[in-house]
Amino acid sequence: MSSSISYEDVRAAAGRIAGDVRPVTVAAVDPGTFGPAEGWLAYEFTQHTGSFKARGAANFIAAHRAAGAVPEAGVVIASGGNAGLACAWAAARHGIRATVFVPETAPPVKVARLRLLGADVRRVGTEYAAALEASREHVARTGALESHAYDHPLIAAGAGTLLEEIRAALPGLDTVVVAVGGGGLFSGVAAAAHHHGVRVVAVEPENCRALNAAIEAGRVVDVPVRSVAADSLGARRATGMALDWARRADVVSALVPDEAILDARRALWDDRKLAVEHGTAAAYAALRSGAYRPAPGERVCVVVCGANTDPSDLVRPGE
Repeated sequence: MSSSISYEDVRAAAGRIAGDVRPVTVAAVDPGTFGPAEGWLAYEFTQHTGSFKARGAANFIAAHRAAGAVPEAGVVIASGGNAGLACAWAAARHGIRATVFVPETAPPVKVARLRLLGADVRRVGTEYAAALEASREHVARTGALESHAYDHPLIAAGAGTLLEEIRAALPGLDTVVVAVGGGGLFSGVAAAAHHHGVRVVAVEPENCRALNAAIEAGRVVDVPVRSVAADSLGARRATGMALDWARRADVVSALVPDEAILDARRALWDDRKLAVEHGTAAAYAALRSGAYRPAPGERVCVVVCGANTDPSDLVRPGE
């Protein structure tokens, strides 16, 4: 489904979703947190449904409604959880039926929330790929509108509106750091960042490295999916548009081990009482672990993109 997106697509998405999504809050980190650099965190986890995915879903639904292209069978999506939540939320706002296919490994907190949003939840297989196949069989049977967790121009363009808001808050921004799964957030952010001359650091777990492997191979390839962050970053392959933007933009690909992700997630809780997903913590881990080392005075913003997690393992006894 991949196709190229442009900065103009991101700007069009910003117009469609204005007033529907929550503007991102940007918070400074303490001096020295990012070494010699100046640093901020973008609190996108406060977005509707708890992640950046609401932006792409809002853009997808708004564009199809405007075109009169939403069928009676509604919309269907396969998701590890967050994209399904966003799709169900956006559909419910317009009275549209939503069917969401998730792997059996999807976190219970996400499945419960999907049902609260009124989605018809179908649990299939142990990986995203199995849920995706089942969702496409559903589309063939029912004629439902197929959305995608990340591989759709409208989804990626919607996600890219986040960079527009971050840069408005930080006009002198040099670098934005984002976690990468299949590449929807990365593609949208990279399209906007390239327009503004902002570097993108694309962070993946060492054993969920779909974009990194594609850059290395020069083409999209399948990769193993084995990481503590697999529930949100466990795409077996990156999108063609993600690889396209990795080639065109000022992009640094960084890999982090699971141990660094666990450390970063714990640090966000201990230092700021932020309970985030393991996938979200991957971006912060790149700076804590040294996978990305900013230059002195570099102005860096890390996207804290999702918080649909069970925080019980973060609270120490006695807290």
